[in-house]
Amino acid sequence: PHLSIYRFTLTMTMSIVHRATGIALYVGTALLALWLLGAATGGGLFDFVNWFFGTWLGQLVLFGYTWALLHHLLGGVRHFIWDGRKGMDPVNRELIVRVQLAASVLLTLVGWAVFVWFR
Repeated sequence: PHLSIYRFTLTMTMSIVHRATGIALYVGTALLALWLLGAATGGGLFDFVNWFFGTWLGQLVLFGYTWALLHHLLGGVRHFIWDGRKGMDPVNRELIVRVQLAASVLLTLVGWAVFVWFR
């Protein structure tokens, strides 16, 4: 069937976002590995990585990495629920996706609020 036959749904969007967050996690994990490499070697690399993560752009990257990690994790939980053949009707599919999206945003904001509070 042609794409004009399908109605674009939230579950389709979250499927695309799940793949995008998986790709973003590769990049974020490479940055984490760079930070660990800098910590292991010390000196200029560690100072540079710490400086970058301290800038507004670095903080934005870390915030996005946190959201991508939580969103991808909750997407896995959503698929685990669906693998158990629960919530497969149209209303519950949309509900689970909305809960996943809201929970990922809320957990990211709470996590960063706690981080900033104790920093």
